[in-house]
Amino acid sequence: MINFLTHAWWLILVLGILVTFHEYGHFWVARRMGVKVLRFSVGFGKPLLLRRGPDGTEYVLAAIPLGGYVKMLDEREAPVARNELDQAFNRKSLAARTAIVAAGPIFNLILAVFAFWVMFLVGVEEPKTILSNPTSLAAAAGFEQGEQIVAINDRSVENWTHVMLAMIGPALDGGSVSIAVTNDIGETQRRSLNFADLNEPIDEQRLLSQVGLNPWQPIFTYRNELGEVSPELPAAQAGLQSGDRIIQVGQQAVSNWTDIVRALNVQAEPGQPLRLTYQRGAETRSLTLTPISITDANGRQQTRIGIAPVELSEQEYAVQVEQLRAEQQRNTFIWRHGPVTAVAASVREMWQFTTATMGMLGRMVTGKASLDNLSGPITIASLAKRSAELGLSTFLRLLALISLSLAILNLLPIPMLDGGHLLYYLIEWLTGKPVSERIQLAGQGIGMLMLVCLMGLAFYNDIARLVS
Repeated sequence: MINFLTHAWWLILVLGILVTFHEYGHFWVARRMGVKVLRFSVGFGKPLLLRRGPDGTEYVLAAIPLGGYVKMLDEREAPVARNELDQAFNRKSLAARTAIVAAGPIFNLILAVFAFWVMFLVGVEEPKTILSNPTSLAAAAGFEQGEQIVAINDRSVENWTHVMLAMIGPALDGGSVSIAVTNDIGETQRRSLNFADLNEPIDEQRLLSQVGLNPWQPIFTYRNELGEVSPELPAAQAGLQSGDRIIQVGQQAVSNWTDIVRALNVQAEPGQPLRLTYQRGAETRSLTLTPISITDANGRQQTRIGIAPVELSEQEYAVQVEQLRAEQQRNTFIWRHGPVTAVAASVREMWQFTTATMGMLGRMVTGKASLDNLSGPITIASLAKRSAELGLSTFLRLLALISLSLAILNLLPIPMLDGGHLLYYLIEWLTGKPVSERIQLAGQGIGMLMLVCLMGLAFYNDIARLVS
């Protein structure tokens, strides 16, 4: 119950900030265009708090925190007194109405840039784009352990998020990318990844692991000595025992447990014989076993042979902790800018995410990208809570990304959204006359159906993530 309330609090906080800023954009521009605002509401439904300003505007905090609205004086909604006709929204020029409607998404874009700007001022710790044990397409293309990705298709990348944004479009289109990397001595080389060579459908959530561009991660390295050997699984049945030291998997030499796991991930296939070379005391031996496939607790199929490493001693553990701390310092950096350079960096960051999001939406429509990428309030609540726990900079980044997503969503040409109204105004500008009320009412019905379908799919994806 406490966990639910915590998630709900973070959802309300994030949506409250975004909705308030969005609706304030409409409100601020409407007032400057001479339109009378009757109500400024954060949330829908029954008012929890209501205050009437000196100008007659009602400021409301409502019960359902999943949106908001600005109600303006408008003859299409209610009769307007003759002395207030010049303050009615529908009496304003096309340019004024366009500015008022566009202001909400524009204010969300401003909020995104501001959140990125503050994030850069505070600084955020990022892992460097250093590779660890390239596999799959990356290994075939010549990528090596310890190399750092510095550019993709001649666009510099500063973190793994940039790498994903640069790769996801070409990957879904079945194209290729040119990747520049530097090695330990500063030499730069270029390599190419052709996604058409991948013998499985692209999974947007695990693209990096699919192509074998594995980011460096801090992990404990155990000795290649066996601890537990499960008696009912292939390793024990083939003759391996606790205390044996594996020195070769197939034709690949291994010196620690990380090497063993990586070699098994590449070579072990259920039902296919696998040769292991190991030491027992001073004697070197070989055996052949056949890995099996088992279903784990989450219902996923896993290849297993039934071995585990020997536990680390206290001294070994302490040494590993110091080594990992040193590696962490070498392989991470603080991404920070000064007040002036942070402005340009914030705009670049917003532009990168905008183009990537628009590209993803287009590919969803054409079927190249999965609709599983849509997320709803449950995912937002979870991410907001997690980002807040990781620090202010991470929370600001999430706030910027959701604000950006809200701006893009509202600019889609869907009736009932700001983008739908802007589409009507574009038609009015082209034809010289407003879209008829009959067409607008029909559009509202279509828009409502589309939004219900989108929200239903987003909720479904949220729940599927929770139970998976």
